[in-house]
Amino acid sequence: MTTAPAPYRRPAEDVVRDLGGHASDGLTSAEAARRLERDGPNTLPAARGPGPVVRFLLQFNSPLIYVLLVSAAVTGLLGEHVDALVILGVVVVNAVVGFVQESRAEKALGALAAMAPTAALVVRDGAARRVPSAELVRGDLVRLEAGDKVPADLRLLRADEFAVDESALTGESVPVAKDTAAQDEAALADRTGMAFSGTLATAGSAAGLVVATGADTELGGIHRLVQGTGAVQTPLTRKITHFSKIVTVAILALAALTFLIGVLRGRGATEMLTAAVALAVGAIPEGLPAVVTITLALGVSRMVRRGAIVRHLPAVETLGSTTVICTDKTGTLTQNQMTVTAVTAGGRDYTVTGTGYAPTGTIRRDGREVDPAAHPALRETLLAGLGCNDAQLHRRDGWHITGDPTEGALLTSAAKAGLDGAPDRVATLPFTAERRYMATQHEDGAVYVKGPVERLLELCEDAAGPDGAPVPLDRAAVTARAEAYGGQALRVLAFARGRAGGSGLDEPPPLTFLGLQAMFDPPREDAARAVRTCHDAGVHVKMITGDHAATARAVGARVGLDGEVMTGAELTEGVSAERVQDTTVFARVSPEQKLRLVQILQDRGHVIAMTGDGVNDAPALKQADIGVAMGRSGTDAAKESADMVLTGDDFASIEKAVEEGRGVFDNLVKFIVWALPSNIGLGLVLVAAIVAGTALPVLPLQVLWLNMTAVLVLGLPFSVEPKDEHIMRRPPRDPSLPLLTRAMTLRILVVSAILLAGAFGLQHWERAHGATPQVAQTIVVNVFALTLLTYLFNCLSLDRPLLWHGVRRNPWVGASVLALVAVQALYTYAPFMNDLFHSAPLGGGAWARIVVIAAVSYVVIEILKYVQRRADPALRHGGGGRSPLPAAGVREEPGGGGEPAGPEEEP
Repeated sequence: MTTAPAPYRRPAEDVVRDLGGHASDGLTSAEAARRLERDGPNTLPAARGPGPVVRFLLQFNSPLIYVLLVSAAVTGLLGEHVDALVILGVVVVNAVVGFVQESRAEKALGALAAMAPTAALVVRDGAARRVPSAELVRGDLVRLEAGDKVPADLRLLRADEFAVDESALTGESVPVAKDTAAQDEAALADRTGMAFSGTLATAGSAAGLVVATGADTELGGIHRLVQGTGAVQTPLTRKITHFSKIVTVAILALAALTFLIGVLRGRGATEMLTAAVALAVGAIPEGLPAVVTITLALGVSRMVRRGAIVRHLPAVETLGSTTVICTDKTGTLTQNQMTVTAVTAGGRDYTVTGTGYAPTGTIRRDGREVDPAAHPALRETLLAGLGCNDAQLHRRDGWHITGDPTEGALLTSAAKAGLDGAPDRVATLPFTAERRYMATQHEDGAVYVKGPVERLLELCEDAAGPDGAPVPLDRAAVTARAEAYGGQALRVLAFARGRAGGSGLDEPPPLTFLGLQAMFDPPREDAARAVRTCHDAGVHVKMITGDHAATARAVGARVGLDGEVMTGAELTEGVSAERVQDTTVFARVSPEQKLRLVQILQDRGHVIAMTGDGVNDAPALKQADIGVAMGRSGTDAAKESADMVLTGDDFASIEKAVEEGRGVFDNLVKFIVWALPSNIGLGLVLVAAIVAGTALPVLPLQVLWLNMTAVLVLGLPFSVEPKDEHIMRRPPRDPSLPLLTRAMTLRILVVSAILLAGAFGLQHWERAHGATPQVAQTIVVNVFALTLLTYLFNCLSLDRPLLWHGVRRNPWVGASVLALVAVQALYTYAPFMNDLFHSAPLGGGAWARIVVIAAVSYVVIEILKYVQRRADPALRHGGGGRSPLPAAGVREEPGGGGEPAGPEEEP
């Protein structure tokens, strides 16, 4: 059994016959109903996510949370109901914070299935009628006009000056002219005999036979790719998950060992269960999930102010870990607005200033502004572009065009010359693939013609000189100038003028060549600077587009992306990963090839941020570590698949997002380095007491007080800690590095040892000098609280001292210090707190000893930071590590820090 060739490869009449359709009368209503019953509606299956109950329950899916829930259950069974309720309260509050933030983000932008809720003009029973697009079936005859969204995959039977914007599906930035001819094997972007579901008709009219509906369309194929692409964990979630598992195993092992040692030493099982629960609750960083969520949520809020909507909290951090940004060209690096930048007329070259469709700019020659009235050939060339034109330029919240972008650019260039209209048109000869030019006749008898250079040179007998008078036509010079423009990736149109003859426009009159207009989709103003900033930050930028290689190369060069260009056809299974890694520009790329590109880079250990706006971008957006969709020009499919939606489509917004993400990650690391000594120290103090056979130095409820007051009150300033001023001048963090480096781990262990020695030693000393258990336990709690307070200043910067400067640049630090002093005074001296937490008032001598321990801790850590910084200059910025890519413009210094060392970085 052989498979029939694809519809675009077969004559249209054969496709009509095989589908049982009719080229003029369409299907009967009865037959359409039967096929709809058999094949189902012309819709895409909706992507379904977990419901609100499941999403709330998923907030508890963490090993640390499991241990807390077990601890609450054990505490309740031991009769300590207040303690159990407090532990449960901590868990529930953390879950509510995460659920609320995710629920807000998940309201983003409808599902892929709702992408095209359109009606279609269908011929049934010999009459045209509008029916919902969902009711279309294979064999239906559909009529299309400019502005219609194509409702299904169609084999075109008629195409009258018909053009389709397929940029959302193929990446092509210019509308594609369609015809009805059968073709040999062709890429999706080159199938001119087809109109595809989800694309937009921009000019002319057409009729086509439905050959695929719903999931069987090219749009449906991409939808299947999206559905088949599994969600990828972000670097932060991977590291937090790994870290949580290690901590959980260590805590459970230590709690079990403590229980066993105590029982073997003859202590009661109930007492040892209480100790094990205290150890578990003390060692678990309860504040970590809350502060991580709050830090990310604040990062999300800042991103909204900077023009981005984050759909998943970890996404804001993932951008900060990015090593490669794969960016779309059209609308992201460029403005998606065709602009005439050069004119050749009368043998002279002119430049046109200004970008976009706004008619603001000048026409210059040799750097000087010219008056078009004094340059007749120039004026006639611009007037021809104005008269031979079906687009409209209008102003509504900025300048916009209706119609073909190329013709819109011609309107703007004429307006810059002060031309506001051509004589009224009396006849039009539209562009066709066979004729390859457009002609218009005007009431003054003038005929203007526009088309490709080679075609108009065939029709012209002479040329207009600088003064407009006829001169011999130098075809070789015109061709050379057009090729020079083409080498700059400029699209070139030629213009000619004639006088109407007796046969009107049916036969072109003798023509005089007027000149050329060359146009370009200009880069966004901030694109080159943003690319350069990313390179300085060690982030490689790769441009991926559906355009031809020459255009892609020229656009890349203008925004700072020089280097090798690879086409999608070259991106095969056998391409070397090294070559992909070294390539900066990818042209004529299909959705499957784009997905393949992302997977190749991820296999090399890179963290990929993929930007895009079209349906064709959706699979790669979902596969990437973070997908970034464009909010203005982006399709629903792209937004549904993305983790972040940029309301400003330009690449500069992505660069700002990278900076914000790096700041979020820095703050999270600072918090973890600061918070862990408290948990480790509490566990060590409890183990030491059990091994030594002494009374418990701290109770489970007192441990919760420490973790949920001292840790949260002092930890919150890290959420709003300002970004380092050099944050975008260092390489990205190597994704293979653990969450905490060796230097950070050493600091954590040193502070934990100080807390163990200070708290356990001081508690033992106080009991030896007659202190009650309540006083000794209160001293232990305050040793931890005040040492965490001084250690806060150690951690405001992981590489240099920040004491009073830290307070000045972050007012929340001072507020948190005052808040901690207040709550600890309340804990120590308020009678109701003494009754609830078994605390007791302290005298001046006890406070003096506590302060000495806290001060010693601060001094020791600053000395350790200095020694580490001198031994390894890379630690000046928190041990950021290196990207696995070769340098991407980072200014390397002998010290290896990724930026120039400055005297301000020394103590």
